[in-house]
Amino acid sequence: MKKILFIITFLMGGLALHAQSNKKAAYPDGKFTIYRLKLKDKKGSNYTLKHPEQFLSAQALLRRERQHLPIDSTDLPLSQKYIDKINKTGASVVGGSKWNNTVLVKVIDDNILPILKQMPFVMQTVKVFTAPDSCAIIHPNAVVKDTMAMKIKRTNHYGKGLSQIKMFNGIKLHEAGFQGNGMLIAIIDGGYMNVDKIGYFKDVNIIGTRDFVYPYTANLYDLLDHGTMVLSDMAANTDSLFVGTAPRASYLLLRSEDGRTENIVEEDYWAQAVEYADSIGADIINSSLGYTKFDDRLASHDYREQDGKTAINSCTASMIASKGMILVNSAGNEGVNTWKRINFPADATNILAVAALSSDSINAQFSSVGPSIDGRVKPDVAAQGVQSAVIDGTGIITAANGTSFASPITCGMVACLWQALPGKTAYQIMDLIRQSANRATYPDNIYGYGIPDFWKAYQNGLKNVE
Repeated sequence: MKKILFIITFLMGGLALHAQSNKKAAYPDGKFTIYRLKLKDKKGSNYTLKHPEQFLSAQALLRRERQHLPIDSTDLPLSQKYIDKINKTGASVVGGSKWNNTVLVKVIDDNILPILKQMPFVMQTVKVFTAPDSCAIIHPNAVVKDTMAMKIKRTNHYGKGLSQIKMFNGIKLHEAGFQGNGMLIAIIDGGYMNVDKIGYFKDVNIIGTRDFVYPYTANLYDLLDHGTMVLSDMAANTDSLFVGTAPRASYLLLRSEDGRTENIVEEDYWAQAVEYADSIGADIINSSLGYTKFDDRLASHDYREQDGKTAINSCTASMIASKGMILVNSAGNEGVNTWKRINFPADATNILAVAALSSDSINAQFSSVGPSIDGRVKPDVAAQGVQSAVIDGTGIITAANGTSFASPITCGMVACLWQALPGKTAYQIMDLIRQSANRATYPDNIYGYGIPDFWKAYQNGLKNVE
């Protein structure tokens, strides 16, 4: 995810890193290591498939029922029996993924590791995090008065957001009454600086927040402002100044990205956040995150892994549509770097990975390219990601570059389309979006299927309403 943040720094003069201090402090909770343990099965789980209401919300169950999707063993919570046995060794289970049947285990004394490996229900052990000696201090900037907004020439309802929705032919959907009403969008990011204080967000329906980065924090509003900017591209709703692509949707703000380090454990945190979004009943997930290289170079990914099922976050992402949700994910900002290709989990199957364009529909040089290692077209679609309008962590309407913003601009329109076509499945909505795009007949690995036409997608969806 640092690569997404740094491309903004390079192009926009440090916009996304307002909260990152040059001062260092001890990493929270001292010195420890986290291992990912792959478990053999779920024997000893306190739950059964006969009573899914005990681990999935009514909204989540309704979403599955509406799309005729089964509840299966991947939905069952992890075995409490196994968790208890792990905790008795002196290690501590601090997280886990039920879809992947893995647990995250905090270890202070590595002499415990052989004991964990010998447990009959542990199939694999992978080190995913070692706490650094020190890390940068993250603190929020103060909210300031947006004096520049008073100078914006008010010529249209969308203000600075006009080109972003106009590219999609999305204004017609809004005018038809589809602005995301009744849709729940989960955002997975690294922090939402001052969202609770910035006036532009006072009417946004935020149903909750949750942290998945160990050690956990209760306040996501004191962290990096990357998520603040991402949220604004969908939720902003200030007439003639800035209106986003889903101003009437509801939002769930989740954190999986640790802005202080870059470690593969963040992919595990991401998987946990996805599963939580599912259990709450989210319809759509926006993830302006992606991973390729880590502080521990030995853990960094290879191109050959981009099959949508190797990296734990990609494997998780490839399951999302089968749970009845849609994932919209940034393609990545590696186009001018040695990696060049899409990030993880943009390689996942059955998602919408989004490339970045300028407002005149030309691809951004920094936007990552495909295909996946198994030859699938990637990215999937494209949207404005150059000089995108955003609200930063100080409460200023400004501009930023990155596929980080192309993704939420797209995600908001996905919510509007699905509101308009509630009888469609996640798979059907994504197919309508791809087929409406301007390169659908000749997709490539720069633009994907191209720029979606959401009004066209809506009209095509009406033709075959079930």
